[in-house]
Amino acid sequence: MDGIQSAASGIKSEDLGELGAAAVRDMGGICLDNGDSSPYGERRPGGPGSGQTPDPKEAGKGASLSELGSEEDGKGSGGADGMGLEASPEGLGWDMGSQNGDKPEEDRLEQSTNSYSTPGVDSPAPSSSYTDLSQTSSPSLSDQLLLGREDTTGAGINVECRICGDKASGLHYGVHACEGCKGFFRRTIKMKLEYERCERNCPIQKKSRNKCQYCRFQKCLALGMSHDAIRYGRMPEAEKRKLVAGLLARDTGVQSPGGSDLKSLAKQVNNAYQKNLNMTKKKARSILTGKNSSNPPFVIHDMDSLWQAENGLVWNQLINGAPTNKEIGVHVFYRCQCTTVETVRELTEFAKNIPSFVDLFLNDQVTLLKYGVHEAIFSMLPSLMNKDGLLVANGKGFVTREFLRSLRKPFSEIMEPKFEFAVKFNSLELDDSDLALFVAAIILCGDRPGLMNVKQVEEMQDNILQALDQHLQTSHPDSPYLFPKLLQKMADLRQLVTENAQLVQKIKKTESETSLHPLLQEIYKDMY
Repeated sequence: MDGIQSAASGIKSEDLGELGAAAVRDMGGICLDNGDSSPYGERRPGGPGSGQTPDPKEAGKGASLSELGSEEDGKGSGGADGMGLEASPEGLGWDMGSQNGDKPEEDRLEQSTNSYSTPGVDSPAPSSSYTDLSQTSSPSLSDQLLLGREDTTGAGINVECRICGDKASGLHYGVHACEGCKGFFRRTIKMKLEYERCERNCPIQKKSRNKCQYCRFQKCLALGMSHDAIRYGRMPEAEKRKLVAGLLARDTGVQSPGGSDLKSLAKQVNNAYQKNLNMTKKKARSILTGKNSSNPPFVIHDMDSLWQAENGLVWNQLINGAPTNKEIGVHVFYRCQCTTVETVRELTEFAKNIPSFVDLFLNDQVTLLKYGVHEAIFSMLPSLMNKDGLLVANGKGFVTREFLRSLRKPFSEIMEPKFEFAVKFNSLELDDSDLALFVAAIILCGDRPGLMNVKQVEEMQDNILQALDQHLQTSHPDSPYLFPKLLQKMADLRQLVTENAQLVQKIKKTESETSLHPLLQEIYKDMY
């Protein structure tokens, strides 16, 4: 793509450190709003819709995918085939598309009584130049799961506290519990309280839960409430092997459905994947290999090309004049979170179409998505990557790996582990039908903390794993060890999510102006 142009800019590389947070956008890349709303106020001169045009003196030469290469050829030149046309950032369409705030009021979901997220608040923008993303109005996971159902009064909605039988408010310390028992357990642990020993094994009920604190605390422990159980820690190799061995044992020890049933299940899951996921691997690889030559991606490889992309389509809501380092970083981090939310929405719709998923307790559906979406996201991200970079903006842009490495810490640390994982994962040469079953198996993990019906979830995953095994034998007959390799990747993905959660925590602590979207607060809550 020798004709791809990039424009020069005086911005330094550390100004856009948060672009590294693009790692969280897996299907469809970074989708940045090019509407009229702005977290900063007025439009920047020269931005889209500003009535001004960028200074032509700023124009300079860009990079091409032919220089960067593609993963398929292994020689660094295959990506250029058929991609010699000029690519312009104008009209790249980095729209958010379906954010809750853009919908008519009547289309917005009200917070359900069983919502796990902090209720969103429609409030005026704060007086400072930053948007507090934590106050964004957004449907929770349970809201999204209930969307489109005719009957939302099923038994799965009103889940009882496992300690006292009161109405559970969410998953707390690894157990579905009410606010009272959650607070009791938190105070006991935090203040290191010791209660007078009781040998009567007192019944703990809603009206009598405060009578015997010793028995109440013992019941909390017996049911699995633990400050450590809800925290992600580094997964030892022995635990990884145990996880893989358990999955293999279950796969061989459970009565297998008939072959035709497994084929039907695989077809249903694949159809759900194709229907609900915006950027499939087939579409992404056609762009990365140059087969989609009519509209090659615009390459962002340095600050100059990034600035042209910004002028052409991306950050048109920056403040009037040169933005400060933090304002650009917070803005990009803000937009990357929005795209993560959209990916979670896609995965939620996909999960709802997995056979029998909606038959689970609602709280089990929420738990499976809460703990599984990031593993699923990171398993789909390699589809958008080669060894040199990743597609963004629904395939209309390509951000180079070297550029992401050059960003300031901690944002330069987000992407690199995903690239390292992607290189190995892509070597397995999976297609979309393989990935559909793999992602479904990730979501249906029966060892998630706080599941109410573990047996039902495990049986569902067993069926998915058997369908995956059979499908791989047909689609990859020359790779007899592909199935156990994928089970190992499930363990690797857990470690990748652990490290990512720790990095998000670090960003929250060190970047004071950042805030988390309510849906991401819900997902990350109790994870660290």
